[in-house]
Amino acid sequence: MREVKEKNELLGWGKAIGIAVLLAFGIRFLLFTPVVVEGASMMPTLEDGDKVVVNKIGPRFAGYDRFDVIIFEEKENINYIKRIIGVPGDHIKYENDRLLINGKDFEEDYLKDYKKALIDNGTLTEDFTLEEYLDETTVPSGYFFVLGDNRRRSTDSRDPMVGFVPMEKVVGSAEAIFYPLDRLKMIK
Repeated sequence: MREVKEKNELLGWGKAIGIAVLLAFGIRFLLFTPVVVEGASMMPTLEDGDKVVVNKIGPRFAGYDRFDVIIFEEKENINYIKRIIGVPGDHIKYENDRLLINGKDFEEDYLKDYKKALIDNGTLTEDFTLEEYLDETTVPSGYFFVLGDNRRRSTDSRDPMVGFVPMEKVVGSAEAIFYPLDRLKMIK
């Protein structure tokens, strides 16, 4: 009798461990995944070596919003992390370091400290329009226009090799920095 009880207990533990492993796998690969930031294109928001949590499933249901920080596949096995500036139908223009979307001025609070720190008194983002870079007047349906926060050192939608980002190439949105611990914060 005791042998049967031990066998049932062992079977119960095996099931519990199996379910835990499946849940961990599902959460890790289907819902959230860690990503290491490489390069300085998203400074000061994200720095080289920061580890971020990427929400892969939530935005698929709720959608992506302007100013979300996203990860997208640029080439096979090469992902970029950038900020959505333009959504379908938007006309984008930068003038005197001001973002104008459909003629309306938008504040980019996440860049304020970076702009203050410029030592050359120049602009962080050069003047441009979509037409100048991508020969389009508005962001096409099914695409995003993205920029790195480090506007002077970012390969992003301004580069014709990247251009508009197809929505189906978006992996997820960067939600939080979890390492290094002194940079632990939600991404805005």
